[in-house]
Amino acid sequence: MIGLDPSVYGTHSIHRTKASIIYKRIKNLRAVQLLLGHTKLESTVRYLGVEVDDALEMAEHTEI
Repeated sequence: MIGLDPSVYGTHSIHRTKASIIYKRIKNLRAVQLLLGHTKLESTVRYLGVEVDDALEMAEHTEI
């Protein structure tokens, strides 16, 4: 415990926040997808709350 109310903060919210920060910095959905272990890009889009049209456009410009 680090003094935060566990009903407000949890490991999942921290995990999601980190993924969101990484996405905002690099704008690479595929990289975030790999980091999260998602098999479908759509799952990553929903998880991050990204607009589908924006996500698809960025995915098209992302080389793998």
